[in-house]
Amino acid sequence: MATPDDHLLAEVLATRAGSLLCEIRARLVDEGATVQEMRGWGDRLAHDFLMESLAAERPSDAVLSEEGAAHGTHPDRSGAGRVWIIDPLDGTREFGEPPRTDWAVHVALAEDGLPTVGAVALPALEMTFATGPSVEEVSLPKVPDRPRIAVSRTRPPAEALAVAEALGGTLVEMGSAGAKAMAVLRDEADVYVHSGGQFEWDNCAPVAVAASRGLHTSRLNGSPLTYNHADPYLPDLVICRTELADAVLASTSGTSYPTVP
Repeated sequence: MATPDDHLLAEVLATRAGSLLCEIRARLVDEGATVQEMRGWGDRLAHDFLMESLAAERPSDAVLSEEGAAHGTHPDRSGAGRVWIIDPLDGTREFGEPPRTDWAVHVALAEDGLPTVGAVALPALEMTFATGPSVEEVSLPKVPDRPRIAVSRTRPPAEALAVAEALGGTLVEMGSAGAKAMAVLRDEADVYVHSGGQFEWDNCAPVAVAASRGLHTSRLNGSPLTYNHADPYLPDLVICRTELADAVLASTSGTSYPTVP
């Protein structure tokens, strides 16, 4: 069972990794680095920091990271009860386009497949959203007459367009999955819908944080989001205001979605 220290660790690690990313980003801009150099340095720096920190702080736990293996310092995650699922730099594209702020760091813990701990840092905004015993449900104003649907600025999925049409909503384009999910908490969006492919590290931390604040989280067919599968592909999700959940799911009910093995 997750402890208060687990929640605190996720928050601290996400925040510190974000600070390191801001520092390297500023330095690389000053040095005239290319976009590809910025993205490569960011991915490697954050991954190495989080892996080394988790090896020191939670050596008995397994780790799944977008950026690579656990350097042989963590146990095999197959069948593990506790698995840290991290995305060291969510929104690599946006990180490489200063001064964009819609990128994030994800640190989550899944226990027996369920996301119980999570932290999403938005480093360029100096914000970190995290789970914990003292977290209360978010208090948001009334849903606007035209709900705001957070979508990718480069490839909005057809399902998001269908939701927007069904709800009479408007599209809000932004970068990383973490930024879009936290936009609902920050009252910059009311719904985040994604389909067409994500992996567990893309949404485990955002889902943990959103659920802890009383938001609806699920697959687009309404089934629960579960983690630490042999194949980390997790193709779709919805995070939204609870008042809109039924309408959002109804608007996507005619679509067949892949099962998670």
